[in-house]
Amino acid sequence: MSPQKPNELHSIWGRLQSIPHDDPSLTEQTWRQVQPCKRYELGRYKLFITQPSSTFWVYLLGVLTTLLGLFFLVTFDNHTSRLLWGVSLILWGVGALLAGTSYQAFGYQLKCQDRPMVAWTSWWEVIYMIFQQLSVNVMLVAVAYSLLNEHGQRWATLVAIAVSVAYCIMITYAAFKPKKALLTFELMVHWCTPMILFMAALNLWHIVTQPTSLNYALLGTWLGLIATMLCYQYYFKAGISQKLWSKGVWFSENDVLHVLLIVWVAYIAWVLSPLIIDAPL
Repeated sequence: MSPQKPNELHSIWGRLQSIPHDDPSLTEQTWRQVQPCKRYELGRYKLFITQPSSTFWVYLLGVLTTLLGLFFLVTFDNHTSRLLWGVSLILWGVGALLAGTSYQAFGYQLKCQDRPMVAWTSWWEVIYMIFQQLSVNVMLVAVAYSLLNEHGQRWATLVAIAVSVAYCIMITYAAFKPKKALLTFELMVHWCTPMILFMAALNLWHIVTQPTSLNYALLGTWLGLIATMLCYQYYFKAGISQKLWSKGVWFSENDVLHVLLIVWVAYIAWVLSPLIIDAPL
């Protein structure tokens, strides 16, 4: 079989952006009307930023989460659970930076500029969802190393690997096909939810059988994350973003998500971090 020509390869990678935006009336001209945008001039360079305030919040989340992950790595002290928490948080933080680049800051350039049709997503968002899903799976193994014996740790690792591989295969297939239904943020959340609920249930069981400060702190971590997602969903379904924007105020459901996640990361840093150690075997 002859090697593919460059234009054929480009078309394969470009299939993802053939998915049209949910709003068919969205164009280069209307892009700036449905959301805040600002042009910055830095000498010869000009930057067109979509949703400047939202960009600030999501980039702040990404930087803080990545720095916290690096802190876990530096202070892991031969505790595998701390090492894995560091990896998980770095994946989460870098994923947030990728998401903010496409969903917010440079969405115009990536999905709209010089295009006859505004694209619904980009590869930045696909990689973000992969990183986010991997982050939760690594978090599962980190918790296993803090609470379970070697048998439990092995099972948690196998489950995390299996789910990670399955999700990566699914979303890669969906991106090349492309299949919009398999590329949504909501589906990614559905993949993560069983892991989070399992960890919450595991901590609750340990609180009943052997209450420790670590178990209470971990349970607070999952409850805080669940509460954050519920607030995001309520804000989105209530259409509050559109109501505020009609009055000239921009604070979207993504801002709700990112601000609350910053609080969640602060909780991990101040409350959970000092308690993370490996379970005695």
